[in-house]
Amino acid sequence: MFAPLGLFRDIPCPQGQECALLTCMFSHETINPPSEVDKSAKSTQSEKEPATLQESPPLKKQKLQATAEADRVKKEAKSSPSLQYETSDPRAILTKKASTKAQAISQGPAKLQSISRGVSPPPSKAEPSTAKRDVPASAKSEQRPPLRKAPRESLNPRMLAKAPVSHSVRLSILTKLHAAMSALNDKIAKDKENKDKSIVLTPNELITMALDEEEKTAKGNASVYGNVIKLRIVKLTKMSKEDWVKDVKAHLNERYYKTAPSEADQKPAVLTTGLSTKEEIAIAGRLVTPLEGLEQYGYVTKPPTEEEIEGARKGVIESKGWEKCDRCGGRFQVFPGRREDGSLTTGGQCTYHPGKPFYPPKKRTDHITGHKEAYYTCCNETLGTSSGCTKGETHVFKVSEAKRLASILQFEKTPAQPDKGPLPPVCFDCEMGYTTLGLELIRLTAVSWPEGKELLDVIVRPMGEILDLNSRFSGVFPEHYNNAVPHDSSAAPGTASASENGEVKLAPLQVVESPAVARSLLFQLLQPETPLIGHAIDNDLNVCRIIHPTVIDTVILYPVGAGLPNRMSLKTLSRKYLDRHIQTGGNRGHDSKEDAIATGDLVRVKAAEAWKVLKTKGWTIQDDKLVPPPGATEDTGPVWRLGPGAGQKRTSSDLG
Repeated sequence: MFAPLGLFRDIPCPQGQECALLTCMFSHETINPPSEVDKSAKSTQSEKEPATLQESPPLKKQKLQATAEADRVKKEAKSSPSLQYETSDPRAILTKKASTKAQAISQGPAKLQSISRGVSPPPSKAEPSTAKRDVPASAKSEQRPPLRKAPRESLNPRMLAKAPVSHSVRLSILTKLHAAMSALNDKIAKDKENKDKSIVLTPNELITMALDEEEKTAKGNASVYGNVIKLRIVKLTKMSKEDWVKDVKAHLNERYYKTAPSEADQKPAVLTTGLSTKEEIAIAGRLVTPLEGLEQYGYVTKPPTEEEIEGARKGVIESKGWEKCDRCGGRFQVFPGRREDGSLTTGGQCTYHPGKPFYPPKKRTDHITGHKEAYYTCCNETLGTSSGCTKGETHVFKVSEAKRLASILQFEKTPAQPDKGPLPPVCFDCEMGYTTLGLELIRLTAVSWPEGKELLDVIVRPMGEILDLNSRFSGVFPEHYNNAVPHDSSAAPGTASASENGEVKLAPLQVVESPAVARSLLFQLLQPETPLIGHAIDNDLNVCRIIHPTVIDTVILYPVGAGLPNRMSLKTLSRKYLDRHIQTGGNRGHDSKEDAIATGDLVRVKAAEAWKVLKTKGWTIQDDKLVPPPGATEDTGPVWRLGPGAGQKRTSSDLG
């Protein structure tokens, strides 16, 4: 047998309290400590007994000697309700008996504590995080943080199917990352003004946080792993205590529980452009994106005809429900209204990769080191090695053709409302879920622009039977429908509130009965000339079946490469141009209100840039309207050039 050399002294013994070894190489330090009452009883007993009896046998021998007594105590516990409810650990029962006996000897005849005290049932196993602990009377008034239990891990990189660098490099980086986090955690712990003790992490929680972040970076940014993680370490060394607290809360929300958001956390950082609200609205007209000529990219500019709709319906009937899965690409059948046996689809479970494939860029040294193979960002598996890393209950599909979308619900143009007059710009975002009719609208959120105040936020009952709410992205779960209340236009928007255990409780969302009803509610906020703002707005307009002539799309305002069909994600744009991290909820999905506000702020950034150019050309703002310089025509076209090379920014010479 090799000498352990103390390598396992910090690792809990796998056998736990059942270990019978006299000298075990693992740690046995976390055995149930006696309560304060037991300690006082033992001290009383030790004073009356000889010194030779005060020394207890070694822990291992004590456990071996107590085995027979523990079995006897278990039998007694079954017949004694008080013992059953008080504890299920035989050693704790022995300890309690010893303390009770010591009190009886020192104080004379008295009632047993277990008899005089009321019996209470054990805490529920369903909610371990909310179980209450006994606290001193002086501490009852203090607000305790929610209970959380971090796994006991060593500071060693977690195993990955495809590691971006060698283990030694990962270990070195992880050590520096942990050191930077520990320094910030110590600052918070020593801060006397900090009253929230729940944000001070334990050593185990710090290790877990470092491991989580290193693993996430290794999986999601494998090609630039070294640069990303090193920049993160540098940022941590210069980070303020306020920013560190935000990072800790985000980590706690994702791994343990939801914390009550403070007022600062609920609202994103205020974006200042140097312009008034009316001035920004006046400039917004220069950012409008004409959609004519962009039909090939999914934008619908006119409703399909009745002949086209009838042809689409016949095609669906002739296909007999066969569709192509939007996730795995396989063929399957769908049965709207359910088949006789109750099934909605065929093909069983869907095995797929939720992450997109990543193709590492080619390098000049590839002929020496070999070019890295493409892999999936969700699991780092090489393309072609497996069918998927995630399983869905059913296959799902998406409908993209305008005529087939119109066969389910016809497109409508934004109606004019002369009695309302001009209306301010509106920014909106939609969430979709898979049904037996394709990808349908399940949530619609609209906010005012540029203020970002909530105007409309409803969940929508789709027309088809739900196959998958796509909660990982949509953020809509079955409980949203279960807890929803009928829509009431006079009701105030839902607000967050904190419960006793620190979890966030949101007011139930309002629900409407169909996408057509949600569309009519959005129409109440619009005129045909009202700027409607969105990111990849073709998807949102098509799922609502809306044709709107005045659109601002951030996909075109922030082009990628040669423009459409290349697109940059809203998450990337927010991080790059707003220095704001959105869509950080993990499996909780996206927040449509957060996305709508971020989209609106991206347009505000472009409005400020456009005004700088216009002002140098002599433009002014009078009576909340843009006025061109003398000799220039008022209509000089939008700020962005469309058509061939769509999405490319106009130069300063194109303005004015």
